[in-house]
Amino acid sequence: MIHTFSLNNMYFAVDGNSGSVHMLDELSFRLLSEMQELVPLESVIGIIRDKEKNGASFSGNPDAKPVAAYSYEEIEEAYSEIKELKEQGLLFTGPQEIEKAVSIKNMPDSIKALCLHVSHDCNLTCEYCFASKGDYKSGRKLMDRDTALKAVDYLVENSGSRKNIEIDFFGGEPLLNFAVVKDVVDYGRELEKKTAKKFCFTITTNGMLLDDEKIRFINEYMDNVVISIDGRKDIHDSIRRDRSGRGTYDRIVPLVQKLVNERKGKSYYIRGTFTSRNMDFSNDVKHLASLGFREISIEPVVGSGDELFIKDDDVPHILSEYEKFAVEYAKSVQEGRNSFNFYHFNINLYEGPCIYKKIAACGAGFEYFAVSPEGFLYPCHQFVGQNEFIIGDIINGINNTKLSDSFRRNNILTKEKCTDCWAKLYCSGGCHANAWYSNGDTSVPNETACILQKKRIECAIMIQAAKSNQSVE
Repeated sequence: MIHTFSLNNMYFAVDGNSGSVHMLDELSFRLLSEMQELVPLESVIGIIRDKEKNGASFSGNPDAKPVAAYSYEEIEEAYSEIKELKEQGLLFTGPQEIEKAVSIKNMPDSIKALCLHVSHDCNLTCEYCFASKGDYKSGRKLMDRDTALKAVDYLVENSGSRKNIEIDFFGGEPLLNFAVVKDVVDYGRELEKKTAKKFCFTITTNGMLLDDEKIRFINEYMDNVVISIDGRKDIHDSIRRDRSGRGTYDRIVPLVQKLVNERKGKSYYIRGTFTSRNMDFSNDVKHLASLGFREISIEPVVGSGDELFIKDDDVPHILSEYEKFAVEYAKSVQEGRNSFNFYHFNINLYEGPCIYKKIAACGAGFEYFAVSPEGFLYPCHQFVGQNEFIIGDIINGINNTKLSDSFRRNNILTKEKCTDCWAKLYCSGGCHANAWYSNGDTSVPNETACILQKKRIECAIMIQAAKSNQSVE
């Protein structure tokens, strides 16, 4: 399927089954916008002329040049270029292009990563927390050292031929169990000497417990760190409060700045969440950048029902905000004055991930698992606490093979809503947990999440084109 869109006075087409992206001139865009398959030129011209007679504007642009103003030779040339792209396998490709490139039976069958829930406790009471203020509705608890090290053993023993494996420290607030975090890292380094494995460690923290010792440790041993700050002080403090009800911005920001300034180029992300209260979230991104943070991600809140969550009526405003922000971002990049990376505007049109990652995304439930403090295995961190999603444990391994197999097969080739979606090779089918919590079915993507993701992909494509100032085919 073909998706066409215009943004920032640029015109694009995406071929959904190959993932190829094309930057177009106005005439080629007009022709291609009327085709889902290559049809005779005269048919396309007739469709466009009929629309123009009925007063339809082109891409919302009332000043667009009518097709009648182009010579037949110009139209024919544009059509020939479209036809040539089809012949090259870059337009009007069918689903078989993906199907012949992959086989479900060849999906990876070894584990690449574990998310260790070292703490089901938190020192904050964030209103939108999917983990029920950190205890996952199961009571506050910490993972003990023995369970944590057995989880590491389980990862190594089930990682197959993979050399690089990952451990993510998560919570709650993982720094509430700092001793176990250190023990796991020490144990991982010992195993590296005995095996052919290389550990990549990541920690997600709210920053409240950072001090000189923890900053030194994180910057030495954590390959990546994710720190939660929601943006402007009033926005952050309205939601991210401590257990006494006080805002946390003034305490967290200086500590995080110190950590980042001493990180010496190692990976990190400042990760925020926007809600219905701050749909002008681009101002939060820019505020975080003004604090000296370069790597920034602001995500839409996940959930429904509460006044914080995104409503259907909010979606047009959010889409407009993404577009406005993308145009500003592209301009700042072109002028050489951009000082930060916005995660959702990053896209690699030239290399990208392998085909299996494109169709199955994070690998939840078969490549990636979350481990609860008790040692139970779940498909991912957002399913922890849901008993129906216990997939096994670190001692006996996966015993619910039916559930694991369902996640392995749950991808863009099998999700009905994804098969005919132009964005499937860029979003990889969306978040299974988001689908479950919104629809009760991991195979049915959240509609609002899909709409927002498609807009972010459009924005990212436009920015990539603006960076190169040339075709992004």
